[in-house]
Amino acid sequence: MEQNHGRGTADTAPDGSEGPAHRPAGRLRRGTLALLVAAAVAVPLAGAARPQAPAPPPAQVPPPAVAGLDATYAAHRANAAEAARTAAEHGYRDRAAVERALAARTLLHFDGRGAGRVTEVLGELDHADRVAVLVPGSDTGIDTYDRFRATALALHRRLTREAPAGTRTAVVAWLGYETPGTFSPSVATTGRAEEAAPGLRDLVRDLRSVAAPRARVSLLCHSYGSVVCARAAAGLDVDDLVFLGSPGTGSGTAAGLRTRARVWAARGADDWVEHVPHLGAGLFGTTVGFGADPVSEEFGARVFTAGGGGHGDYYAPGSPSLANLTRIVLGDTQAVTS
Repeated sequence: MEQNHGRGTADTAPDGSEGPAHRPAGRLRRGTLALLVAAAVAVPLAGAARPQAPAPPPAQVPPPAVAGLDATYAAHRANAAEAARTAAEHGYRDRAAVERALAARTLLHFDGRGAGRVTEVLGELDHADRVAVLVPGSDTGIDTYDRFRATALALHRRLTREAPAGTRTAVVAWLGYETPGTFSPSVATTGRAEEAAPGLRDLVRDLRSVAAPRARVSLLCHSYGSVVCARAAAGLDVDDLVFLGSPGTGSGTAAGLRTRARVWAARGADDWVEHVPHLGAGLFGTTVGFGADPVSEEFGARVFTAGGGGHGDYYAPGSPSLANLTRIVLGDTQAVTS
C-alpha cells in the first residue's frame, strides 16, 4: 500500500474526508495505471503472425491410460502429418515444414487448427519418476513452437545428466492453450488463463495415470503461463509450482493459490517484468493486471536465484536458473540457491 504521509489519497482530502473534486482524479489515476500494466506486459517479444492455415480436426483418442502411450503418440503423429500435407496443398509452406517435423516427434496431443496446440514428451513418460511440465507465455503457437521446445530440450538434457542412477525423467512441453498475442488486450487479463486451466488439469491427471505411482510432478510456468498455472492450481496434484518471469498470478499470496505444492518464484536481473506495475484495476468492464509480485516477500513463494538473464533466459545452458530448476524437478530442494 502507498503511505499517506498526511497528504490524503487521490480520493480523499488530507484530513481523510471524501470530496467530489478528488474522485475523478482517483479514477483517472487507476485507469492510467491499468493502461500501464497492459503496456508494460506488451513489450516486444518478437510478436508472431498467426496464419489461419487449414488443418484437420485433432485425432480422437481415449486417455493415454486407456489407449496406451504408443497408440496415443501414433495417432497424433499421423494427425500432424496430415496437417502438414493440408497446409502444403494450400500454400502454407512454412507451417507445413514445422508440422512435418512435429510428425516425427513424441506427441501426446496435436491440433493444427488456428495458431495450433502441441503437447510433446521428451524422455520416457511411461513410469517416469520425475516429470516437468513447461507452460509457455504469450505469442507461442506452432509457428514459434521450436523456440518453446528449445527450453524443454535444455531442461531435459540437464535432467538426463544429473538424475541419480535409476531415476527416470520426462519433460512435457505443453502448448495446450491459445496463448495471448503480445500486442493484444488479452495479454493483460486472466481470460485466456481461465480458458486454459481445465486443459492443464486434464493433462496432470493423464500424466498421473501413466507415470510412476509416486512420481514427482513439477509445473514450470513462464511469463503469462504463470497466470495459467495459478488458475489451475487449486487442488492440482503436483509437487512444485514454479513461476518464472511472472507479471503476477492473479493471487495476492502463495497461500491464496490453495495448492499443496511448494510454490517457487524467480526473476532474472535483466528481466523487463521487474518493471510491470503489480496491481489489478478495473478497465472497460474487465480486470487488467495480475496483482502481487511473486518474488516479493509479501507473496510468500520460495524465491530462488535466476542469475543475470533476461525474460527468455531461464533455461539457458549453464545458467543459475536452469541449475535450480533441475534441482527442483529432481526433488533436491535443499540444494536450490536463493
